[in-house]
Amino acid sequence: MRRDAKVDAAPLLEAMARWARDPLGFVTQTLKAVPDNWQREVLQEIGAGLATPDEAVRIAVASGHGVGKSALVAWILLWAMGTHQDTRGVVTANTETQLRTKTWAELAKWLRGWEYREWFDFTSMALASRVVGHGQTWRLDLVPWSETNAEAFAGLHNQGKRTIVVFDEASAIPDVIWDTTEGALTDKETELLWLVFGNPTRNTGRFRECFARFAHRWRGRQVDSRTVRITNKAQLQRWADDYGEDSDFVRVRVRGVFPRAGSMQFIDSESVSEAMRREPTVQPDEPTVIGVDVARFGDDRSVIFARKGLDARSRPPLVLRGVDTMTLSGRVVEAAAQHRADAVFVDEGGVGGGVVDRLRQLGVPHVIGVNFAGKPDRWTAEGSGPLFANKRAEIWGRMKEWLKAGAVPDDTALAQDLTGVEYGYDARNAIQLERKDDMKKRGLASPDLGDALALTFAQPVHPVWQRREADLKPRILDEDHDYDMFHDL
Repeated sequence: MRRDAKVDAAPLLEAMARWARDPLGFVTQTLKAVPDNWQREVLQEIGAGLATPDEAVRIAVASGHGVGKSALVAWILLWAMGTHQDTRGVVTANTETQLRTKTWAELAKWLRGWEYREWFDFTSMALASRVVGHGQTWRLDLVPWSETNAEAFAGLHNQGKRTIVVFDEASAIPDVIWDTTEGALTDKETELLWLVFGNPTRNTGRFRECFARFAHRWRGRQVDSRTVRITNKAQLQRWADDYGEDSDFVRVRVRGVFPRAGSMQFIDSESVSEAMRREPTVQPDEPTVIGVDVARFGDDRSVIFARKGLDARSRPPLVLRGVDTMTLSGRVVEAAAQHRADAVFVDEGGVGGGVVDRLRQLGVPHVIGVNFAGKPDRWTAEGSGPLFANKRAEIWGRMKEWLKAGAVPDDTALAQDLTGVEYGYDARNAIQLERKDDMKKRGLASPDLGDALALTFAQPVHPVWQRREADLKPRILDEDHDYDMFHDL
């Protein structure tokens, strides 16, 4: 049949009507596939879920490697398109490469063997009906995700018909895409299917929450590669022997279990949870230190965070939005006096340098500017090079060690900041943290609370001077005074 030929939908609809609520039958009878047990169960769950049309069918599958995930996705997409007229759908993945070379390529393979393939046009970006007048209303689109094209997921309304959304390698898809999709799947009396698949590489994000906070909304399934017929059992066993059954490597790549720490997650969720539950222990002679992260623009927060030894909970952080540097400086003066701070560390990058100067001018004792991009102090044990790529990575490293015994507020935003930052290595093999801008590209907020707490670890501090009330009150310098910005150092 020529590509530009027009076809009548009647034969297809008549032939496929029997499989509209039976994805498993469609796969075994029309595609001649032999699903593994876990694939069979997912297909049955989809059919069962369609019995409640007012509720979207939400299925989340976290799996080890090589379990046949891409094949299952292809089967489901062909079933959805072939058994309901005017089905609309979107498929996305963690990267465009994954989308084109794995997800879409697998769909093309199974489409070639499908007896009704001539009823659809398959291109590099879409699978669309060839039925006259249905080319735009009966189609499946390949959409590489981006925060700037989230509207592609918002226009999925298909009242009274069928809508399907598939996320492949869902761990890396940012929250903004999940949120937009959530809002789109609201049509009444419509078959709504939202299916997400992936290796559980990260212990944060919406894919993880399908198995935790939102588990009541999702049919979650975790697939161990060793239980699947097609996997290389000898290789899987070697991994278990080499790394350990409960290592994060085996948890993610074999067991389909979320790691204690994400594969690139700098601070693991378990450490943060324990620090939020732990009762703080305080010694009277421990210094009180304040960290100040200065917002630069937009939705970023300015944060004032006080810590006394192992206790970062008893003095709740102050979070400010939309304040100028003078207002922020005034609030830092108040906090320094209230907490009798032994030192105040301020992120001096960008507009933060002005806050440092103003605090010194107002007489706040021991104000120290910290340059996140500055050189670190710590080197590897053998002295071959720096352990951290810059000062920010170094102070986060100190905070990570401190969290093993420290106590922090039970705060969702703080937990997200501490666990959301990922890391890698620079050319010198030094630990380098993810930039704030890159976090925003993943749909996360700037970790301002985390940075403010980390600033309290910029340098060792000792309560070396006797306090007097006069030391803690701001003072205005005489106009003829030559201000020495290094005087307090």
